[in-house]
Amino acid sequence: MLRNALKSALLGAGVAGLLLAAGGASAKTKVEEPRNGHFSFEGPFGKFDQAALQRGYKVYAEVCSSCHAMNLLFYRNLGQPGGPFFDPKHPNPNDSPYAKAISADIKVPDIDPDTGDTIQRPATPADHFRAPFPNEAAARATNGGAYPPDLSVIAKAREGGANYIFSLLSGYAPPPKGLTVPAGKYYNPYFPGDLGSFWTGPKDQVPKGGFISMPFQLTPGRVTFDDGTKSTTEQQAHDVATFLAWASEPKQEERKQTGLAVMIYLFIFTGLAYGSYRRIWRNVAH
Repeated sequence: MLRNALKSALLGAGVAGLLLAAGGASAKTKVEEPRNGHFSFEGPFGKFDQAALQRGYKVYAEVCSSCHAMNLLFYRNLGQPGGPFFDPKHPNPNDSPYAKAISADIKVPDIDPDTGDTIQRPATPADHFRAPFPNEAAARATNGGAYPPDLSVIAKAREGGANYIFSLLSGYAPPPKGLTVPAGKYYNPYFPGDLGSFWTGPKDQVPKGGFISMPFQLTPGRVTFDDGTKSTTEQQAHDVATFLAWASEPKQEERKQTGLAVMIYLFIFTGLAYGSYRRIWRNVAH
């Protein structure tokens, strides 16, 4: 009897869980499909545009880094082969004058070995990217309770990758008439969410998108590009999406080159194997 009661309870819990999951899935509104950014690194033979990487790093450094960390990156990564500031004269990224100059302008927390006090010192290429907040609680307190995600692998963590990032950052739009935007939130058609309870229009015409805690950031001219490229919202979004795609997979170009070499090797090996087969078995009846 106890066993039957337990089975009934577990079955009831399972059914309830499925109903809740189904309800949650149906509650989410659809989002706009990310626009195609036509990035140079796409496809099996694509490569990163170094100028775009440099511009993208500047957008991150001057805009995004005030809230978002990139804890998996070191300053030396900026000078590694394929990186934004790679110089063939300095194959060792720790010796890169660009990485040294960029890191030297940034203060990072450290401990004084003599007194044990917390100090701020100039960063070196061996340091991680500086985090904007000392901990999650401080980050949430500064951002109205929202926790800005780490951007180290954000292009891999979000469906749509660089296209999603490009579309999200440049796709802020005025909320449709009939949509009530909560305080501290902003409407974005590319951000997933649940708008149903905030929509006063026809139930079958709920707008696409969701509410994001980050206000629109990439205003035209906010970042001045050193190479003279016009600093539009689209350009800033495209370049920082390129930089974040590189940060998520710094060895992408090397991986593609290795894959191409392996495919060529397998093609040649297949030809040799077939030729050997034909030569060995040509006089043998099948």
